[in-house]
Amino acid sequence: MPFDILPTPDRLQKTIEAVRARGVTVTLVDTKEAALSHLQALIPADASVMTGASITLQQTGFETLLMSGNHPWKYLKAGILAEKDPAKTLALRKEATMADYFLGSVHAIAETGEVLIASATGSQLSAYAYSSTNIIWVAGAQKITPNLETAFQRVREYVLPLEDKHMKQLYGEQARSFIGKILLFEREAPYLHRGVNLLLVNEVLGF
Repeated sequence: MPFDILPTPDRLQKTIEAVRARGVTVTLVDTKEAALSHLQALIPADASVMTGASITLQQTGFETLLMSGNHPWKYLKAGILAEKDPAKTLALRKEATMADYFLGSVHAIAETGEVLIASATGSQLSAYAYSSTNIIWVAGAQKITPNLETAFQRVREYVLPLEDKHMKQLYGEQARSFIGKILLFEREAPYLHRGVNLLLVNEVLGF
């Protein structure tokens, strides 16, 4: 099946209801510009913010906003990028998994409500699974699949080759991408008192 096609309104609504039933707050917007506005309204001033690598966040303009410094938040990645000592950089990255708001994207969303995130290192997965108080995933609606089996297929057969191509464009032909870990997000436990948010954009964004 094609993995870059937006779902019908019925499939979209079915997926939103299924994800919400698993303890995730879902907001649907029509454009990446609307997504950026929503993010700016959602994150309170002075909150610490960290992002995982995400083409989707780049496409919305959120990464550019963070790097500009023209915002009211404490952007933890700026300090990580400025640090030259490898050991200190690693320590800062681990601390950043406890950011007030950790943002990124996902690679597949099943109509039954499960969410998949693949990673080479897993650096963002602990934040998504437990350590960050507030999670915001921004995802293009083309990432919706009919079921969990097809979601895994999307990750392995569609996303990985595109990510591998992207890595080669950035770092040369010797670079390669691989799946080191996959987080299957089934449901959020309410007693953890975290905010898990999916900002679904009805546009093709990211892989």
